[in-house]
Amino acid sequence: MKVINNISQLRECLAELRSKGQSIGFVPTMGALHEGHASLVRRSVKENDVTVVSIFLNPTQFNDPKDLERYPRTLEADCRLLEACGADIAFAPTVKEIYPEPDTRQFSYPPTDSVMEGAMRPGHFNGVCQIVSKLFSYVEPDRSYFGEKDYQQIAVIRRMAADLGIKSQIVPCPVVRQSDGLALSSRNTLLSEEERITAANIYRIMKESLTKNLSVQQTHDYVVNSINAIPGLEVQYFSIVDGDSLADVTSWDDAPSIVGCITVFCGEKPIRLIDHIRYK
Repeated sequence: MKVINNISQLRECLAELRSKGQSIGFVPTMGALHEGHASLVRRSVKENDVTVVSIFLNPTQFNDPKDLERYPRTLEADCRLLEACGADIAFAPTVKEIYPEPDTRQFSYPPTDSVMEGAMRPGHFNGVCQIVSKLFSYVEPDRSYFGEKDYQQIAVIRRMAADLGIKSQIVPCPVVRQSDGLALSSRNTLLSEEERITAANIYRIMKESLTKNLSVQQTHDYVVNSINAIPGLEVQYFSIVDGDSLADVTSWDDAPSIVGCITVFCGEKPIRLIDHIRYK
């Protein structure tokens, strides 16, 4: 596996591979890789001739400097995992390489990027669009793989790709969970063992809500109240939305696809965890 740090070398390498008719799969990451990332890489390896994985902790999508500061950084371990999964290129640039000048571009795709994470983390999705659009321009992938744990992010990236005329196929991949249901996340490494056990209640309670035969509002209240009743957990939001537009729904008949998206603070620190569940 090649580890490339600059854009020009990446483009040169990929142009040569593309000239030979080889298909290119792409997995963008912020590092601190785990089995969830590995599942994306393995799928790309299976479906493409060449797989590129970016490892870049993007500062423009963090509205909280402390959150950026404590985000795990494990480049050497990340590269070992990628090589074991069969990735061909790890693209690990510096911040200066990606942002030699401030990126002043503004992206806006309401309501997709203005609700939930967009409302709680102002500027977050603008930063996501800045970096993903840059990476798409460098790699020009045939297919790009994203984990469904970041459900809203995929919806925003799809809107951005359509807006910018990006031809890469966006491939959503299922959430990878621990045996107790906790969604794998780089942030999980910041949890104590006791906090990890507590955090598993988030998905357990959302799954229970599937069986209750409640209205949308009753389902919302059940999930929020049940999670908040557990010491060490505090719901920031739980939104039940149209699975495509992410607009709120008030009835199960409002949309053909309905998803519940949640963010919960866990532990004393606290660590911010996101998850979702599909209702229909």
